[in-house]
Amino acid sequence: MKKNLILLLILVSSFQLLSAQDKELQWLDIKLSNYEYPYSVSTIQLSIQDQILEMAYMDIKPDNYNGNNIVLMHGKNFNGAYWKTTIDALQKEGYRVIVPDQIGFGKSSKPPHFQYTFQQLAQNTKTLLDSIGVTKTAILGHSMGGMLATRFALMYPENTTKLILENPIGLEDWKLKVPYKSVAWWYKNELKNNYKSIKKYQLESYYDNKWKPEYEQWVNLLAGWTLNSDYKTIAWNAALTYDMIFTQPVIYEFTEISSPTLLIIGTRDRTALGKALVEDTIRDQMGLYNELGKKAQQQIPNSKLIEIKNVGHLPHIEQFDSFITPLLSFLDE
Repeated sequence: MKKNLILLLILVSSFQLLSAQDKELQWLDIKLSNYEYPYSVSTIQLSIQDQILEMAYMDIKPDNYNGNNIVLMHGKNFNGAYWKTTIDALQKEGYRVIVPDQIGFGKSSKPPHFQYTFQQLAQNTKTLLDSIGVTKTAILGHSMGGMLATRFALMYPENTTKLILENPIGLEDWKLKVPYKSVAWWYKNELKNNYKSIKKYQLESYYDNKWKPEYEQWVNLLAGWTLNSDYKTIAWNAALTYDMIFTQPVIYEFTEISSPTLLIIGTRDRTALGKALVEDTIRDQMGLYNELGKKAQQQIPNSKLIEIKNVGHLPHIEQFDSFITPLLSFLDE
């Protein structure tokens, strides 16, 4: 009898925890139509790869516009919404801020079939800028957005006034160390995602097991999609972008960047694609941003490096003041 009572209490407790989590976790539409971004969102139609797709973006032009523009490019596990504090600070200083959701991300289309390349995403962004009359702009990319920002600067040097890379992935070529995995493998992996696994990854990979309540929203944005019946489409697009990142390194072209460049690096970061697929001795040498930032700065002409100690993959989230001060200073030069 006592044993049954204990078992019942455990089941009730588990149900209560699950219910509490379910109440907090919001089901999210495939285009996040039921999630409000910090600024109004517009869309542009793109006719690419024999289909019509929608690219969502925020375009914030302040009353004290100083004539300068900046594009903010999000990382793989994020969308334009996580740039809110950065947008606030930049538009306060008079910058027009353009924040796209790349195809496959955020409020943009999630096509069932698409060949993802950084060139294609850069071209999409250029089409967006042309449509709103922006010909000269600084480009800021975080994480995967850093690889995309680099590709944009290489393709459109005449349009890129300055390049800023915030903890960009791709500062090393992972395919030299990690065995190749197919899109089908990444897709199967993505289908396993849930609130618990997403939070565990972000806690360990981004924040060094130091959690703050304000980080929860970025977990919920991904976890809310796992409740959607269209999650397979979202997971498929995520798998395709993993393949893009793994097979399309930009590191070998750093020497060709002509735009003045600023690297903002949280040195505690250890992000590296495929770390779980290699032996400990190899894993320990991957994602060492305290070394990778310096190597990248040496390769990129006319570049500067700002290292932020004891900060991980998201300086603009984890330690905003240390991120925004050098950014504004660089833009003002």
